[in-house]
Amino acid sequence: MMWNKCKEIESYIIGMRRDLHKIPELGFELPKTRAYVLEKLDEYGIPYTLSEKDSSVIATLKGGKPGKTVALRADMDALPIKEETGVDYASTHEGCMHACGHDTHTAMLLGAAKVLAENKDELCGEVRFIFQTAEELAKGSSIVIENGGMDGVDAVFGTHIGTILSKDIPAGTLIVCPGPVMASYDRFVINVKGVGCHGSTPEKGVDPVNIAAHIVTSLEAISAREFNACLPNVITIGKIAGGDQYNIIPGSVLIEGTTRALSEEVRQKMAKRIGEIAEATAAAFGGSVEYTMDWGAPPVVNDAACAAFAAEAAKDVFGEKIITSREFPNMGGEDFAFYLGKVPGAFMFLSSSNPEKGTDIAHHNCKFNVDEDVLWQGSAAFVAIAEKYLNC
Repeated sequence: MMWNKCKEIESYIIGMRRDLHKIPELGFELPKTRAYVLEKLDEYGIPYTLSEKDSSVIATLKGGKPGKTVALRADMDALPIKEETGVDYASTHEGCMHACGHDTHTAMLLGAAKVLAENKDELCGEVRFIFQTAEELAKGSSIVIENGGMDGVDAVFGTHIGTILSKDIPAGTLIVCPGPVMASYDRFVINVKGVGCHGSTPEKGVDPVNIAAHIVTSLEAISAREFNACLPNVITIGKIAGGDQYNIIPGSVLIEGTTRALSEEVRQKMAKRIGEIAEATAAAFGGSVEYTMDWGAPPVVNDAACAAFAAEAAKDVFGEKIITSREFPNMGGEDFAFYLGKVPGAFMFLSSSNPEKGTDIAHHNCKFNVDEDVLWQGSAAFVAIAEKYLNC
């Protein structure tokens, strides 16, 4: 079995991860990261196409015989966080850090690409390697799709490392479940407009701070009173900004937040009701709002057959450390959802939580790190899935 070879190149995969960890980049333009990926693909002899819209890369490995096409995806972007891990391979880009594990995703997929390329004659069909940008913005996968990344693909698989499901799941455990596994995630902006005036004469203005306070408390009723309690959904206000002086009523207040849902119907209703409640509340106090929904990604819904297939293919890699069912999906979001909207597939989770190594810290934290001992398993899972899918 090809996946065994991933263990043989474990230090090589770890080395790539550390190289990438030093050069985190944000959003759509990742020139150093892409250059690194291209250098490795050239070394492996895998042809690729480059996007003109961003730094994404689509590489295709043709097997020795014709057959199906399976896609494997890694995201490459980082976060605007100052690293405080203290490791000797820490970020060299000030204020930027791989605090969500995308450096490991890229390294694990490159490791899988190396092994599969060295054994391509044994494969029936094609493996498409997708290295995408801007997952943190929920925009990168859409560009890959626009560039033809899913054209002709029969199934797609991806992996997320870390403690994203629970820090209590031990490192080296693979979680792959059918149905909804992550929520939709969208951003909303409510610009509350009033009439500014001095704090001593509030009757001369329209107070947007008061309006914003009523909007925030009113939005809580959407989840509590407008949805069946069995339908998971989240509305969170993460930012309120307005005013410069303690004794001056400002002319406007900005509210920003996020919504999460496990179904498209709930997602759309939440967006509609946020706008309606904000507008009605502002009007009741003589103000107005400008409401914008910045659509992110829909729920991540695994195909049941593909999830079961992935678990079966990876069982030799992980043994009994595979979880195939969970009571609750994770309410975080992932733009891998867009791929699953085009072709069947499965999104998996690889735990790297190890309290003894300090790798049980949550994502998007300045001290986030992973247990590198599991990286070869991530590569091996990709290889095992690709080999079994193409040759079964």
